[in-house]
Amino acid sequence: MSAIYLFFLSLPFAPMLEPHLPALQVVVPLLAAPVCVLLRDAKLSWLWALIVTWISFAIALVLLGKTLSTGLIIYEMGNWPAPWGIEYRIDAANAVVLVIVTAIAAVTLPYAKASVEREVPRPRIYLFYLMYMLCMTGLLGITTTADAFNLFVFLEISSLSSYVLISLGQSRRALTASYRYLIMGTLGATFYIIGVGMMYMMTGSLNMADLATLLPAVDHTRTVLAAFAFVVVGLGLKVAMFPLHTWLPNAYAFAPSAVTVFLASTATKVAIYALLRLVFTVFGGTALFDTTGINLMLIILGIVGMFAGAFVAIFQNDVKRMLAFSSVSQVGYMVLGMGMATAAGVAGSIVHLFNHAVMKGVAFMAVGAMFYVIGSVKLNDLAGIGKRMPVTTAVFLVSGLSLIGTPLTVGFISKWQLVVAALDAGWWYIAAGILLSSLLAIAYVWRVVEVAYLKAPPEGSTGRTEAPLSMLVPMIVLAAATVWYGIDGNTTLDIATHAANALMQSVAGGRP
Repeated sequence: MSAIYLFFLSLPFAPMLEPHLPALQVVVPLLAAPVCVLLRDAKLSWLWALIVTWISFAIALVLLGKTLSTGLIIYEMGNWPAPWGIEYRIDAANAVVLVIVTAIAAVTLPYAKASVEREVPRPRIYLFYLMYMLCMTGLLGITTTADAFNLFVFLEISSLSSYVLISLGQSRRALTASYRYLIMGTLGATFYIIGVGMMYMMTGSLNMADLATLLPAVDHTRTVLAAFAFVVVGLGLKVAMFPLHTWLPNAYAFAPSAVTVFLASTATKVAIYALLRLVFTVFGGTALFDTTGINLMLIILGIVGMFAGAFVAIFQNDVKRMLAFSSVSQVGYMVLGMGMATAAGVAGSIVHLFNHAVMKGVAFMAVGAMFYVIGSVKLNDLAGIGKRMPVTTAVFLVSGLSLIGTPLTVGFISKWQLVVAALDAGWWYIAAGILLSSLLAIAYVWRVVEVAYLKAPPEGSTGRTEAPLSMLVPMIVLAAATVWYGIDGNTTLDIATHAANALMQSVAGGRP
């Protein structure tokens, strides 16, 4: 990553752009989105969105390289110093999330071209790309901002555009799923902003770094205690943390395939990051983490979510819903690592942000390709799909093995890190729970494998028919990343450890 930063510095325009990269990360897709309305053409809008997302990805890579080389980046909007002005702060933690969001967005766009043309009415396709870039803008803004209220603004930008994207699904149930997400998302945002208002009332500041220094003096008050509770619950809804996950299964199941790929790989990951940032940075210096027992609550909810999501996934006959409940289970691992409140546990959560984005992106891409070819993702309709779509099914199998936590896949790296963190803390029963929950993943992955490879294709079905190359290539790229970063786990784990150490510096007591 540092090499990428050094290469950028060698470019002739680097001195002019480098100081403004944190702002450009958000501004570029924000200003580019309305251009789709002017273009009003499906192909041109797709091409424009593709260019913008890859530019955003390049910016994110440079920012990550810079943070690893030089440390924290602070960008003051309009040269107004904090806390009077809004500032963007980029460190190892959110630089990783920026790379995740932009990488998934960039890889999903080639896949989306054929998929969206099949699933979204042509007159609305340009609106799809408009909302896609606005959603990416909101997610990037949440990640970069160091202002608690500004985070709320970007949270609403990403949420509102997500509601529209989900509603573009073919089934009328997509509208119901979108409306349900709107209700739950609004509740989450309302809880969060109430918490922010309470913090402002007690400190007179909205800057996160400033709040971190002011809150310890008033952490004994009921107002700050209530603010902590409102923030955790509000962001917990956005995370889809058990039992606040009820909006997620239908949203993933009935949205267009490209939307499911993008949201499943990014939205909950950004929300997890925001929760990590608020809990460990803003409230980290207070005594609330110890006095409220929030760590024990997060551990319990994480473990219950791991088992509940996987158990329900076993009984699903729609593969998209199966993977949606699998996401609830995988979010449980991230929440569990957060609840451990150790650098090793938080590193496990952060590395799982990346790993889950990759493997779940692969899974939903493969399922979307199956839907493109046969028009269904019901288990019974996928009989013999391994022979009819061998490449797509093989890609799904790779993602399934990673969800289980099989060695040489990224899923193994995440679970191994969490097991090590649990054993280091003396919590052998938590380590055992992580291993047992993986057995449930075997059950629901096997259901798909059994139908795909051990059942005969329906009579009258044609021979091998794969999805278009534009859909296959992104799948194969992410599947290769699933294996590559499973073999070379040190690269992502070292960055995650660096990010976790940066977050844990603010925690009272300095947990190792």
